[in-house]
Amino acid sequence: MLLRRFLFPSRRGTGSGKGRRCMSDTTAQFLLGTRGVQRELDAFVVGVRFDRAGAVAAFALGDGSVHVVPVADKSDWRKLAVHDGAALALAPDAAATGFVSGGDDGKFRRVGGDGTVSDIADFRSKWVEHVASHPGDKGKGLIACAVGKTIHLFDHAGQKLKELPHPSSVTGLAFDAKGKRIGGSHYNGASLWFVAAKVNTPRKLEWKGSHTALAIHSDGDAVVTAMQENALHGWRLSDGQHMRMSGYPAKTQTLSFTRNGKWLATSGADAMVLWPFFGGGPMGKAPIELAGGDGIVCTQVASHPLQEMVAGGFADGLLVLADIDTSRILPVAPPEHGAISALAWSPNGTQLAFGTESGFAAIIDLSKR
Repeated sequence: MLLRRFLFPSRRGTGSGKGRRCMSDTTAQFLLGTRGVQRELDAFVVGVRFDRAGAVAAFALGDGSVHVVPVADKSDWRKLAVHDGAALALAPDAAATGFVSGGDDGKFRRVGGDGTVSDIADFRSKWVEHVASHPGDKGKGLIACAVGKTIHLFDHAGQKLKELPHPSSVTGLAFDAKGKRIGGSHYNGASLWFVAAKVNTPRKLEWKGSHTALAIHSDGDAVVTAMQENALHGWRLSDGQHMRMSGYPAKTQTLSFTRNGKWLATSGADAMVLWPFFGGGPMGKAPIELAGGDGIVCTQVASHPLQEMVAGGFADGLLVLADIDTSRILPVAPPEHGAISALAWSPNGTQLAFGTESGFAAIIDLSKR
C-alpha cells in the first residue's frame, strides 16, 4: 500500500485509465528521466528478468548476449556472450541468484549474476524457445526448457529428471505457484503435468486452434492461453468449464495474473485489458481497459508482485503504470525508444525494467526516497 500511495498520492497529476492523451508529452515529466538508468544495447531485447533475490537484472538480446546489471550499482552493465546466435528466452534461476536462458544455438545455459556462464544442456540444432523455473522448498528448485515438442525438466543442479512429450511444438511454458505442476501450450490446447508423478500422463486441456502462450492462476484452478486468432481461451480445472475471452485487434503476447489472481492483465489491444477472475468471472463479466484509446497496441504487461498495480508497454515505446482500483495512470517512459518487447518487476516491486525492439534498455527505481 505504501508504494501505491507514494506513486499515486492523489488524482492530481495522473491520468484516468480511459486514454493516453491526458498524459504530458514533456519527457522530463516521465519517471525515466528522474529515476531511470538507461543504455542503448544495439539489439532487439528479447527478455528481461530480475533474479529471485532482486539483486541483479538481466537483459537477453537478439544478438545472443545477456547484459547483467547489479541493482545496487546500475552503472555497472556487463555484457556476456551467452549464445552463438539469438537468445530466445530468459528466466530467473531456481536459486536466489542467477538466470537460465535458451537460444537458437540449442543451448540451455545458466548465467550467473557475477558474469559466469555454464551449460545445462545442449540440444544442438534444435532451438530452446522457452525456459522456466521454480524455487521449490529448501533450495530444491526446478528448471525447465521447451525444445520442439518436448519439455525437459531438470532439478536445481541441472540434473535431467524427465522429458514430457507433446503432440506439437510447445509454445508456452509455466510452473504453477507451488511448483507441483508444469504446463505447456501447443496446437489444439495445453497439457498440464505433475512434476513428481512417476507416470508421465498429463491432463489434456483441449480447444481447437493454435495456442501461443500460457499462464496458470495463482490458486492453480485456471489455465489460460493466448491464441493465434486474437483471443484467449481458458479452462477451470475444478469443473472443466471453458472460458472464452475475445475482441482483441492484435495477438496477445503476454498474460500476467495480478498478485492475488483477482485480475488477468493482457496485451494485444490499444489498452491494457484486465479480465476479472472473481465473482464468477471472467465469463459473463466485462474486462476493464487501462491507458488506451488512441489505437496504439499494448505489447507487454507485467503485474506488480505485491500490490494491485500493472505496468504496460506499447508499440510506440510508451510505458505506463496503472493503479487497478482507481484506474489512475502514471507515465513512466516516453514513446521515443521503439516498441516495448520486454518488461519485468523486481521481486519486491521497487524496480521496473524494460527493453525495446530497437535495443533500448532501462531500469527504473520506484522506491520512495
